[in-house]
Amino acid sequence: MKVWKRLSGISASLVLALSLAACGSGGGNSASPSSDSASGSGGAAGGEKVKLRIMWWGSQQRHQATLNALDFYTKQNPNVTFEPEYSGMEGYLDKLSTQAAANNAPDIFQIDPSWVADWASRGQLADLSEGVDLSNVDEKLVNGGKVDGKQVAIPLGSAAYGMIYDKAAMEKLGLQPPKNGWTWDDFFKLAKESKSKLAEGQYFTKDYAGDYFAFSAFHYAEGKGLLVTEDGKFNIDRDTFLKWTKQFEELRNLGVVPPADVNASDKEMDPTGDLMVKGKILIRLSFSNNFVSWDSLKPGAYDLVTMPRSKEAGGWLKPSLFFGVSAHSAHQEEAKKFLDWFTNSPDAVKILGTTRGNPVNNKVAAEVASSFSAADKVGMEMYNATAVDGQQWTAGASGWTNWVDKDWALIRDELSFKKTTPEQAYEELKSMAQEYEN
Repeated sequence: MKVWKRLSGISASLVLALSLAACGSGGGNSASPSSDSASGSGGAAGGEKVKLRIMWWGSQQRHQATLNALDFYTKQNPNVTFEPEYSGMEGYLDKLSTQAAANNAPDIFQIDPSWVADWASRGQLADLSEGVDLSNVDEKLVNGGKVDGKQVAIPLGSAAYGMIYDKAAMEKLGLQPPKNGWTWDDFFKLAKESKSKLAEGQYFTKDYAGDYFAFSAFHYAEGKGLLVTEDGKFNIDRDTFLKWTKQFEELRNLGVVPPADVNASDKEMDPTGDLMVKGKILIRLSFSNNFVSWDSLKPGAYDLVTMPRSKEAGGWLKPSLFFGVSAHSAHQEEAKKFLDWFTNSPDAVKILGTTRGNPVNNKVAAEVASSFSAADKVGMEMYNATAVDGQQWTAGASGWTNWVDKDWALIRDELSFKKTTPEQAYEELKSMAQEYEN
């Protein structure tokens, strides 16, 4: 499960790297990497022939950047080739879990930060404590990939949680776009203001009444902390939950969030299924590192803004993704060499841009800042704005995955379809939580 706590500070070198990147000029992810990279030529060019299976999920933008990185690595290390497998997020975990259960997981596979502890406990992750240089990576990111003192996953980026909005559509409707530092009161006020301006079949935002992550941001902003304590106790403040869900109940009755069937049809970042890309909604939740992908779907149409705040910041910072190496891989050493290159090579950072978040190697990020695209910099700017006083992701109590992924999905749909009341939804979540409490 994912939980967050107040950010007490952020690495000065990380802020410096991001600031330099935000000020860099021109360029893009297609910039030609240098051939005299200071780090990580990887495996020996004349070594044994090795084919590494590698698996990840993401958008087309991430797929292409990763494929370009793999091709570049093979050119530098002809003995190493790759068998890539990539897809969207839907179905990814089920497919990977099935392979892992048969001890046939890819040599290298992408995992969410919230999966690290569970996968390590099941003996699926190799020990990466040696072989990958993490000396220039922020300690908080490094620690997110440690279990019982062992480095079992390598951070691939860092990201901030906020919102993305269709600035072109808002301007056309005469709505004032949001600004960094806005509040939840501003959010709900703007939603209601949009009522008289929205076209038929157009809505302000998704129905987030029963969305775990959206409510987490609101709960934090209200100063109520984690939804589950770090020692595994249900911690949702009832008044805060009712305030949130009743606000969305009002928006639902006003018709400024989609009806349940439309809301349920949303497929994030799908060119034909995403409600914002289709012009059905104006604003939605987003991580900073996803902006490049959004922008590729409708160039120049979107912008990012920090998560609304209240007593505290609502947005948070987190490791975006990790790579793990299968404990059953026959090529662990070559996999480590590749991950060392992926983390520390200026060539890799130039090719990958921010497709998995802000680069984790602070030193290299500063060195290659000018190669980042304008879209990369938009994500970095929102990250920096959140970093001022945002929350910080931490690995919390284990064993709550189904509560987050399945129980909340049930509540979401029941609220959206008007099958339950906010009061009943709260009691149902509280009752479900008893199964998971330590």
